Amino acid sequence: MKVLELNNVHKIYNSSEVKVHAVNGVTLAFEKGEFAAIVGPSGSGKTTLLNMIGGLDKPTEGMIMVDHTNLAELKSSSLIDFRMRNIGFVFQSYNLIPVLTAKENVEFIMNLQKWKKEDRDKRTFELLKAVGLEDRVNSRPSKLSGGQQQRVAVARALASKPKFVLADEPTANLDSSSTETLLDIMEQLNKEEGITFIFSTHDARVMKKARRVITIEDGKVISDKHKK
Repeated sequence: MKVLELNNVHKIYNSSEVKVHAVNGVTLAFEKGEFAAIVGPSGSGKTTLLNMIGGLDKPTEGMIMVDHTNLAELKSSSLIDFRMRNIGFVFQSYNLIPVLTAKENVEFIMNLQKWKKEDRDKRTFELLKAVGLEDRVNSRPSKLSGGQQQRVAVARALASKPKFVLADEPTANLDSSSTETLLDIMEQLNKEEGITFIFSTHDARVMKKARRVITIEDGKVISDKHKK
């Protein structure tokens, strides 16, 4: 079952001096439960593409469909609500709220969605246990290592049971041990929860774990390989 479809997607940035075709005619589809990586050199367009898939940026041309909803046609308020209910994000810089504990960061979206407290508490504990941080529920980000903060970010991204999770260079600030732990956790959650993961990365360790690797250069898809 397809959870995401891109049809002839373009993104053009215009300035007084130059026009940049950051994404140039990308057509892709993702099935439920994929564990995919979009790879390419800096400036290839992979982060721009991920931002458009996540509704953080709008395409200049083309369609991005999530469950028959064209993100490009949603107004800002509708897009914010749609994103909150359907898409989880994991960023390179973690983006945790510093004054909140690990538990409070994970349940933040569920609070916005007005989950019942007992359901929220149960889901939060399950996820923090899944990422190995059940003993750090009351720790603020400043008391956690980079790897632990990124694991909280993964738990937060999965909290509201989104259709897919977008991870933009999630291992860039982590050492090898933390990277391996994080990737194992995400792979396990991908299998258990059936949530689609799409990475933007140039990390060979992520590419090795991914079951599908999409290579992009100069805004165009130059290869799309599925592993057995």
